[in-house]
Amino acid sequence: MLALDHIREDLEQNFALRAPAQIILLSAQYTKKIRNEHGKLLLAWGVKRHMRIGILTGGGDCPGLNAVIRAVVRRSVSNYGSEVVGFLEGWRGPIENMVMPLTLQSTGGLIQRGGTILRTSRTNPFKFERGPERIMDSMKANRLDALVAIGGEDTCGVAHKMNQQHNLNVVCVPKTIDNDLNATDFTFGFDTAVNIVMEAIDRLHTTAESHNRVLVCEVMGRHAGWIACYGGIAGGADHILVPERAIDLTDVVESIKKRHARGKDYSIVVVAEGAKLQEQEALKDQQLDSFGHVRLGGIGETLAKLIEKHTGYETRAIVLGHIQRGGSPTAFDRVLATRFGVAAADLVHEKKFGRMVSLQGNLIKDVSVAAGVDSLKTLDMDLYKVAEVFFG
Repeated sequence: MLALDHIREDLEQNFALRAPAQIILLSAQYTKKIRNEHGKLLLAWGVKRHMRIGILTGGGDCPGLNAVIRAVVRRSVSNYGSEVVGFLEGWRGPIENMVMPLTLQSTGGLIQRGGTILRTSRTNPFKFERGPERIMDSMKANRLDALVAIGGEDTCGVAHKMNQQHNLNVVCVPKTIDNDLNATDFTFGFDTAVNIVMEAIDRLHTTAESHNRVLVCEVMGRHAGWIACYGGIAGGADHILVPERAIDLTDVVESIKKRHARGKDYSIVVVAEGAKLQEQEALKDQQLDSFGHVRLGGIGETLAKLIEKHTGYETRAIVLGHIQRGGSPTAFDRVLATRFGVAAADLVHEKKFGRMVSLQGNLIKDVSVAAGVDSLKTLDMDLYKVAEVFFG
C-alpha cells in the first residue's frame, strides 16, 4: 500500500484538488478503485472535494462588476479552498459553454477597473432551443456545483426561473445603475452613475450661463427615476422629470419663465429616458432586445424643441447615454460590490441557493431572488418632493 502522503499527492494531481485532500477512510482494498473510478468513489470513501463555482455577468455593464468577481474569487479560493471559473458574455456563456479560469492572479487589481472582464450580453436562454438544458449541460461538463449570477432584473429573473424549473444551484448579486431592483436599498453601479450625472450637470451650468441657454440633459432610467432625481438634486438642476410622473409641459415652461423673471437667464432640465409627455408614450425606436424591452431615447431632443417653442429661449439637448456606465467605480460602489461578492461566496458554500445578496440599511442580508425581481422598485416620491422645492 502506498504511504498516505503519496496517496494524497496522487489524488490532488488526478482530481485537481486545490486544498490538501482530507482522507477520512482509506484502506488497501479501495486504493485501486479510488484511482480508477475517479470522483464517485472519491466522495463515497471520504475524500472531501471542495466546490467548483461558476460566475457570470449579464445585462448592461456598470462599474463594480469586476470588484464583485474579485471578491467572489478571493473569498472562495482563500477561505474555502474552492475553484472558480467564469462564463463569458452573460447567459450566452453557459449556453455555448464559453469559460475561462478565474484565479487570485487573474482577478487581482480589478477593484478599480470598470466594465467586466467576463464581458456581457442581453441573452435570454429561454429564447434559445434547449437553452436551459444547455446551461445545465455546461454546469455538468465543467463539474460546477453552483453559479453566481451578477445582474439586474433580467439576469436575476432568468436565474430564478432556472432555479425553480431546472434546479440550478444559483446565488444572485444585484447590479443595475438604475437602482430599480427590489429588496435592496441600493445596487452597485448606481452611485457611480449619479456622480457622473452630477459632474456633467456641473459643467453644463457654466456653458448654459455663458450663452443664456436652457439645456436639457437626458439621463438613463427606463422605468425608474432614481438617477435623474439623485443626479439632478446633487447637480442643482432647475427641473427634474421622471418616468413615475407624466411630463406637464405647461409646468416646465412656467418654471423656466419664473427663473428668467428672477434674473436667471439660463436653466438646466434633467429628464430620464423613460419619462413621458402627458397623453404620449415614452419616445422609442422599435428595436427589441431578447427580453422584449424597447430601446428608449429621444425625449431630451423632443422636450428641448418644445421648450424653445413655448418660451422663445434658445434650448439644446444633451444625451449622456453610455457615459453613465463607463469608467472606474466610486469608493461607495467598490466597497458595496466587494461586500456583495464576499456574501455571495458565503451563500454558495453554505448551499443557500435561490438567494440574492441585499443591502438593508448598512447591513448585508440575503433575500429570495423572487423578492428581488417580482416587481420594480420605482422612485420614492418623497425624495422627488425634495427636488420640487428647487424648481423654478
